[in-house]
Amino acid sequence: MKNMRKPVNKNKAHEAPKKKNYNNIREYKVTKECELLEFLLETFKSQSRNSVKSLLSSHRVSIDGAPVSQFNFKLYPEDTIIISNSPIKKKTRSKLPIIYEDDDIIVINKPSGLLSIASDNEKSSTAYRMLSDYVQQKDKHNRIFVVHRLDEDTSGVLMVAKNVKIQQALQEKWNDIVKKRGYYAIVEGVMEKPSDTIKTYLKKNSQNLMYSSKKQGDGQLAITHYKVMKTNGTYSLLDVNIDTGRKNQIRVHLGERGHHIIGDDKYGEPANPIKRLGLHAYELAFIHPFTGKLVKFAAPMPKVFEELFK
Repeated sequence: MKNMRKPVNKNKAHEAPKKKNYNNIREYKVTKECELLEFLLETFKSQSRNSVKSLLSSHRVSIDGAPVSQFNFKLYPEDTIIISNSPIKKKTRSKLPIIYEDDDIIVINKPSGLLSIASDNEKSSTAYRMLSDYVQQKDKHNRIFVVHRLDEDTSGVLMVAKNVKIQQALQEKWNDIVKKRGYYAIVEGVMEKPSDTIKTYLKKNSQNLMYSSKKQGDGQLAITHYKVMKTNGTYSLLDVNIDTGRKNQIRVHLGERGHHIIGDDKYGEPANPIKRLGLHAYELAFIHPFTGKLVKFAAPMPKVFEELFK
C-alpha cells in the first residue's frame, strides 16, 4: 500500500574562540586539553580574574549544556563552553532509565522526544545534561563523553563514555567494532518484499534534509537491511539493521521506498497513531576495545509499538 507523499526538496593554547548567540547565550569551542578556569581566563582576557571567576561562582557556565562550577574541571578538544546570562541550576537525577553502568560507560534507554546532546535551540533538556547531573552527584569532577547519538524522537539504546580514554577507543574503531545496530520501525503500508537491503549514498540538501543518490561516491554510503515482523494491512512492524550510521538513514531509506515511518513529519506526512516517531533502537552490540569481548545492550520494544499490532 503506497500513499501519495509531499516531494522532498533535494536542492596555541587557544585559537580565537568562535562565538554564537542564541537568546544571550554565548558559545565557545575548546581547542586543547586544559582546565576550565584557564580556558575562561584566556577567552576573557579583557576582564579581571575576579570577574571571570564570578562566572563560575554564579553558576553561569556549562559544558555542552551541563552546568559546571569547578575551577579545575578538565576540558577536552571539541567541548563547547556555554555562558549564560542567568544562573544554571543543577538537578538531582535518581530515576534515569539506566540499562548498564560500569567504570567506563553508561547505557540508557533514551525516551522519545529527548535530544542526545545540545542543539542550537535546546541546551539543557538533553540526555547529556541528565547523565552529567547524575555522575556529578557522586563526584563533582565526574563527566561524560558522547560516543554516538540517536535522533531526538528515536528511543532506545544510547551509550556514553565516562572517561576520554574509552571514548576515543570507541570512536576511533566504531565502524569496525560495532556488530549490530538493531531498530524496530513502524511504517505505513505493506512492504513489497518481506525482507530487503537498501544501499544508496546520502547527501544533505539546502534545507538540511538527507536524500539518496544512487551514484557511487555521490554522498556517504548508507546500507540498511529490513525484515517484516508483523503487518495489519495499514502499518508494518520492521526489524531493521544498519551497516552504517548516517544521519536519518532509516527514515530516508524507508520513506524513499514509499513507506514512511509513522510520525515522521520531517520527511513526509505519515499518520501518527502512537503520538511519537515509530523508531526504536532495540540493540547495540560491539567488541569492547579494551577486553576484546562482544558486549550487547538491549531496550525492550515500547508498549505502544506492541499495542498497535494487537
